[in-house]
Amino acid sequence: MFRPVLPVLLCLLLALPSRASAEARPSRADLQRVLELHARSSVRVRGPQNAGPGIIVGADGQVLTAVSLVGPDSAQVVHAGNALMARVVLSSAALQVAVVAGPQGTWPAAPVRLVPEGLAGRWVVGVMPARKKGQRDTPKAAVAKVAPAPFFDVDLTLAPGSPLYDGDGRLVGLVVERRGRGVRALPLSAVKAELASADVP
Repeated sequence: MFRPVLPVLLCLLLALPSRASAEARPSRADLQRVLELHARSSVRVRGPQNAGPGIIVGADGQVLTAVSLVGPDSAQVVHAGNALMARVVLSSAALQVAVVAGPQGTWPAAPVRLVPEGLAGRWVVGVMPARKKGQRDTPKAAVAKVAPAPFFDVDLTLAPGSPLYDGDGRLVGLVVERRGRGVRALPLSAVKAELASADVP
């Protein structure tokens, strides 16, 4: 029933260009743009045992999140105050990511960017959640570091399932686990490859 979700999402990722040139540190205006796009497309994912962030990557309701946040078949996605049941359409223990599909409708998908050559040495931006009620989320930039392929590490304190952006506010990776004072993350190019291998007749 949910099989068509994978080719549709894969086509969306394939259609987006990548840029290989060197990039400057994101400016204050860049960080503000990231924050605005993040607020529009981020969700909360609740599974049987854990809850955490996710990001809308498909206009039909596909959400990318950490595999630790979903159940074997379903999860709950909270967006704009609405809690909706979603079906797990991809779950990868090796990559530590999952894709869930919410109810059909029009969802505010994040713009995405694939960087096939990897993100190590590039600036990425994460949105640090507010620590107290009444405070605002804060976007912070850091340089991605080399990690065992296909992952990269970054010195940001974010929960698994948190999205990472480039300076233009395009989604480039997803946090999959905490590591010391930073996190390990997966680039979207690895997610695309996993979707392609999962899309079998």
